Amino acid sequence: MSLRLYMDVHVPGAITLALRQKGVDVLRAQDDGAGTLEDGPLLDRATSLSRVIFSQDQDMLSEATTRQRMGLSFAGVIYGHQLDVTIGQCIRDLEMIAKVGEPEDMAGRVEFLPMR
Repeated sequence: MSLRLYMDVHVPGAITLALRQKGVDVLRAQDDGAGTLEDGPLLDRATSLSRVIFSQDQDMLSEATTRQRMGLSFAGVIYGHQLDVTIGQCIRDLEMIAKVGEPEDMAGRVEFLPMR
């Protein structure tokens, strides 16, 4: 089973569109009615849907790190700082992660883009 992704509100629409065109199961927070949620509840929402969240928001990274330290479960976070990864790199890396990754591989983890 491939990973299902959940896009934070800060992710450019071009990334979501390209991933959908490549057959990746992607849900945007805005399309889920969760576009105004704070980071904690947004991560809870993605986890309740068994989706790994992709974010370019430093606060989401902090939320995930705090949960790791506290031993709290979440479906996983993929983080790519806007100045460190291009839209094209995001699309390539996220497509690969989604198509070869398994949900249990990402549970409680934070992965960083670009992949090296």
